[in-house]
Amino acid sequence: MSSVLLAVNGTLMRGLELEKNLLDVGAVFRYEAKTRRCYRLWSIRDIHPAMIRVEPGAEGAAQVDVEVWEIPAEGLASVLQKEPEGLTIGKVTLEDGETVLGVVGEPALVRGMREITSYGGWRNYLKSLEK
Repeated sequence: MSSVLLAVNGTLMRGLELEKNLLDVGAVFRYEAKTRRCYRLWSIRDIHPAMIRVEPGAEGAAQVDVEVWEIPAEGLASVLQKEPEGLTIGKVTLEDGETVLGVVGEPALVRGMREITSYGGWRNYLKSLEK
């Protein structure tokens, strides 16, 4: 059985609402990581985030906290089908230069939404809402 590494940055993370979607297909958490400094992050109505790749060095480009999971290749479609509309699978570059598959947002999804890049990740943003 072949597997792939998948970087997740929101509700698929450990302990959050959609982690079950990963566990149901036999995915295994591998490690926490940061992306390369070429992403921005938005809150989609405080329900889930959307991470968009931008040019390295572009204004607002930052690192985003992610979790890397090993997922059976045949389970990837099932996980993607259960993601909110506007989220898809793309390539994500990690801080160490490794490129893995990852959950990314379509640019149209973030129009008019709150940018939360400065929080560094979805968990940090959620913590800020508790205050």
